[in-house]
Amino acid sequence: MRLLHTSDWHLGRSFHRVSLLDAQAAFLDHLVATVCEREVDAVLVAGDVYDRAVPPLPAVALFDTALHRLADAGVPTVMISGNHDSGRRLGVGAGLIERAGIHLRTDPAGVGTPVLLPDAHGDVALYGLPYLEPALVREQFGAAKTGHEAVLAAAMDRVRADLATRPDGTRSVVLAHAFVAGGEPSDSERDITVGGVAAVPAGVFDGVDYVALGHLHGSQTLTERVRYSGSPLAYSFSETDHRKTMWLIDLGADGAIDTAERIDCPVPRPLARIRGRLDDLLADPGLARHEDSWIEATLTDAVRPAEPMARLAERFPHALHLVFDPERAEDDPALSYAGRLRDRSDQQIAEDFVAHVRGGAGPDSAERHVLHGAFDDVRVDAARHEREVTR
Repeated sequence: MRLLHTSDWHLGRSFHRVSLLDAQAAFLDHLVATVCEREVDAVLVAGDVYDRAVPPLPAVALFDTALHRLADAGVPTVMISGNHDSGRRLGVGAGLIERAGIHLRTDPAGVGTPVLLPDAHGDVALYGLPYLEPALVREQFGAAKTGHEAVLAAAMDRVRADLATRPDGTRSVVLAHAFVAGGEPSDSERDITVGGVAAVPAGVFDGVDYVALGHLHGSQTLTERVRYSGSPLAYSFSETDHRKTMWLIDLGADGAIDTAERIDCPVPRPLARIRGRLDDLLADPGLARHEDSWIEATLTDAVRPAEPMARLAERFPHALHLVFDPERAEDDPALSYAGRLRDRSDQQIAEDFVAHVRGGAGPDSAERHVLHGAFDDVRVDAARHEREVTR
């Protein structure tokens, strides 16, 4: 069976205030064309269909058009909700839509109920695990702990229990939206940390033939059977070096991965990060190749230049983001606060603050636990609020 694995469409998202709706429409054109040209048997969409729980109407219209086109192509599609989606909104009408071959899996209660797709070698059971917010589903799943690993393990227990009731030789595919250990994140994924831990081991998914992951925006192979497709478009400059693709997976008669091919997605405009003094950036002939790119420029001038974005745009008309990082000695007290915080988590920043106000004495283990709990509570409260407003 030939599977096309994609995820993290983030319909409705912009890139530094530039609308990506046309680029997202071009990607969906490419997706439908690939389905037809490569004789795909099923499309897998591993979450974050939308960029937010209440998407803008143009994004909803684009999604609606995509569903109609996939249904018209006669190719089954299995789709789960991600942490950016509202599962309840995305899943509205799922029972009716399923009649057209579009299988929306947004309810955690349904993780053990597969979509069964037959081919010449028997059935393939496709299980959809929507994003599972640990604090909201722990009791439902009877998980021993509140954490991503615990709730995903409980969900996979349900998958394996159902699979055990199927005829011998039934092949299995799981769609999941999670941060799996070994994956490389970027700046554009929303933090899903619980108790200071976000990643779950790939071994949670043992026992199935293929795991189609969503959440991380870079295409990655964690094991032969566990892969991220990545997002089809770049959503931050941290993705400048990403190759945006979908996975075309041929699942063999025995459940082996016969082939795994990356299918390139259309690139609306290349990204580039440039760094240096403004006058040097404007004069450097080696940067000519970036003049049509979306640009993030880090200016290292000791004194902030006048009208830097306007001057930069004269050469780089698609410059979108400026960063100021003046060249200074490492012991210069004028080093920016933002620079000291770069690449540090909220937890680390909070612990640094405690150490600062105590004259260097950081939090002990009990206090770190309290900080963990405070950050978790804030995120869980936000998730509960989102859930309530989408009812």
